[in-house]
Amino acid sequence: MWLPLFLCYGGFTALCLSMDRHHRDLLGAKPSPRRRRTLQIGGWLLLLLSLWVAMALKGWALGLVLWSAVLMASGLALVLLLPYWPRLALALAGVSLLLSPVAAFVPL
Repeated sequence: MWLPLFLCYGGFTALCLSMDRHHRDLLGAKPSPRRRRTLQIGGWLLLLLSLWVAMALKGWALGLVLWSAVLMASGLALVLLLPYWPRLALALAGVSLLLSPVAAFVPL
């Protein structure tokens, strides 16, 4: 359950950083076109990887339900953190991506 959550949060944060306003707010500069495209592709790949992991963990039917719940939870966390604590939102994305390999091998 933790691995899809970490991957979704990282994917949503990458997609968020691909937008000019959020990139400027969090990192202080407008993203270059290459960086924007890389963040978009990386974000979508992380979301697709989280879908694959959820279906591998729970099967086709329950995996889609788990993935939908994880999408909502990670999206809500990012939406609530971004306006009030943007640095925390960015730090949590880094921590979630660093903990992803650990979550892959720890059964919970």
